[in-house]
Amino acid sequence: MRYKNQRVFINDIDTYKRYLKKRGMSHIKQYNTPKMFYPTDLQATQNFSTINHIWGTGDRYFKLADEYYSDATMWWVIAFYNQKPTESHVKLGDVIYIPTPLESILYSIGH
Repeated sequence: MRYKNQRVFINDIDTYKRYLKKRGMSHIKQYNTPKMFYPTDLQATQNFSTINHIWGTGDRYFKLADEYYSDATMWWVIAFYNQKPTESHVKLGDVIYIPTPLESILYSIGH
């Protein structure tokens, strides 16, 4: 369901052909990278507040979403708000901002 509205394209560029042939494949199906439109600083400060969380060992977006929103599937809200799409973009000691209330940020981004 996560990618149901994403455009799929066939990647058959020459760079990959040697590797694909070894695996008995002629192409790879890939999803387009979505364009993200983040809330402006003004929107962010007017519509909701944030909780500061220092990223530590074992932290995961889904764990933070479960803790603060009681819904692990809302992990993407934290990633989106911090403009760090995956946990590999976060370093130990980074401050991660948890926007609250959840309903306000979902409204501000059109969900």
